[in-house]
Amino acid sequence: MVKRQKIYEGKAKVLYRGTEPFTFIQHFKDDVTAFNAEKKDTYEGKGVLNNIFSEFFMKGLSEIGINNHLIRRINMREQLVMACEIIPLEVVVRNISTGSISKRLGIKEGHVFSRPILEFYYKDDKLNDPLVNEDHILEFEWATVQELEEISSIAFRVNDFLSGLFFGAEIVLVDFKLEFGRPLDKSNSKVILADEISPDSCRLWDKKNNKRLDKDVFRLDIGNISEAYEEVAQRFNLLPKRVSVQNNKMKNNIFSLE
Repeated sequence: MVKRQKIYEGKAKVLYRGTEPFTFIQHFKDDVTAFNAEKKDTYEGKGVLNNIFSEFFMKGLSEIGINNHLIRRINMREQLVMACEIIPLEVVVRNISTGSISKRLGIKEGHVFSRPILEFYYKDDKLNDPLVNEDHILEFEWATVQELEEISSIAFRVNDFLSGLFFGAEIVLVDFKLEFGRPLDKSNSKVILADEISPDSCRLWDKKNNKRLDKDVFRLDIGNISEAYEEVAQRFNLLPKRVSVQNNKMKNNIFSLE
């Protein structure tokens, strides 16, 4: 077996050098973390579902002309993606108040914004990913004026697309995080959408009862994260085979493809 060259390992994914020029292999782990990894656990099969989720959403975005790093899914846990230099920003779009914005501004959870709110956070775990504005971004050259314009435009288009898609599945898209990159293949000079789109990076509420269907289930200890992710997958008919969820002796959950 050929040993692969690891490029980067984060909380939920590992990047390896790809098998084709200007590519990476993105591997989805079963780890789940919250509060800058102060809380963490492992749920077998979570990486499989997030791989399937991200492929589904990225393909949909490609179909409406939003460029992203996905080339193709390789197997149940991995994707071949375009190699990018990640811009050190987490781009958050908020449709409804919850989480940090409610705490920061004293806004009641569940307040629906009159229009989506766009926020930027500097990607640095040691600093707990602080909120920054466009002046900070330009001053410290994390992105250019043109890149910021492209990022903002893409973020709002992604919001429109995902909101409609989730609405059709009886799910409300509360907020979500995006990351962007500069392709290492210089023939593509524009920033593109990178990372992933999954219940790890979105807040999703059931349309009828506001039940959480995302990583807040783990953050807040309010249910079973495996069952929440599985429910989202079922609503989009994304499971290739029936998936059974069962508890093991270590309290974690197992996704077993049957």
